[in-house]
Amino acid sequence: MPGPLTGLRVLEIAGIGPGPFCCMMLADLGAEVLRIDRPGAAPANPADVPGRGRRSLALDLKSPASIAAMLRLVERADVLVEGFRPGVMERLGLGPDQCHARNPRLVYGRMTGWGQDGPLAQVAGHDITYIALTGALWSMGRAGERPVPPLNLVGDFGGGGMLLAYGIMAALFETSRSGRGQVVDAAMTDGSATLMGPFFGLLAQGRWNNARESNMLDGACPYYDTYECADGKYVAVGALEPQFFALLLKGLGLDSERFADRTDRGRWPAIKAEFAAIFRGQPRDHWAVVFDGTDACVAPVLDLEEAPHHPHNVARGTFFARGAGMQPAPSPRFSRTPPAQPGPPLRRSADGDAALGDWGFSAAEIAALRGG
Repeated sequence: MPGPLTGLRVLEIAGIGPGPFCCMMLADLGAEVLRIDRPGAAPANPADVPGRGRRSLALDLKSPASIAAMLRLVERADVLVEGFRPGVMERLGLGPDQCHARNPRLVYGRMTGWGQDGPLAQVAGHDITYIALTGALWSMGRAGERPVPPLNLVGDFGGGGMLLAYGIMAALFETSRSGRGQVVDAAMTDGSATLMGPFFGLLAQGRWNNARESNMLDGACPYYDTYECADGKYVAVGALEPQFFALLLKGLGLDSERFADRTDRGRWPAIKAEFAAIFRGQPRDHWAVVFDGTDACVAPVLDLEEAPHHPHNVARGTFFARGAGMQPAPSPRFSRTPPAQPGPPLRRSADGDAALGDWGFSAAEIAALRGG
């Protein structure tokens, strides 16, 4: 597969959530990712987006022969990604020390919720519990109501898998200078805290309130929120700048002179109520036409079935069809080395023997590993 990461070899120890998402990002951009699955793993669904674009090899990591094979693979890898609790890989004989003894240049990526150390390192958790400790979950939701889980975008994917992919790229750059690999300890608590960095900065400056729906960007501001329309669908409004706000008022048929005090937070509830009444007067797609192509920063809120068919997404190829569904295309875009459309996921060692051959194993060694 072409792409800017063509030639990069990655070993992925099969897991769920952020680890596969990280490896999807690497594979999307051309890396050769070999996923190590457990024997008897269920076959992949072609619609499994995080599992796309790599081959699979089934190995029993409790078997000495499989561990020996893994260490052979490590010798030819640039990156290893694992997402077990701290200490598991060491007990298997595949920890950083064992792997670096075989390949000193290896970048060893570790994906966990709490990190490799700290009092919670061995405790179970999920996205929602990781982001609960960093202020991220607290900050999302309406005033007087409970915090709203932001899917698992903030912990698993943005603060987890994407953070690990970034860390791996940084470590590979350093390896190109030093010739030495290292461990990348990516924790979802750390990543979600990093994502909250701008808001901690605003809080320290006295420009952010430590309460939900009381700030410019958290739903308090009437010109940065969503509004229900006549058909029960929604529009998103983000007209923060004065010139954009003026265009919003024009589209709503309102006199701009009445809103000269728009930054007065005491006026926000009344302004929001007026906007809400107007938006409820027409269906969502009416407003989409009114504001289409303008700088009012108003957009229809599309659901998962609608989004792939929006003209802008179609023009850019933001989604592509696979089977009966749609998938997001690789991103970001590259001018000289654009990646190809990702292949489907393969599991149950669908082409594991071929992968072993490509990674330097002889036919006799493959047969011995398979017990033949």
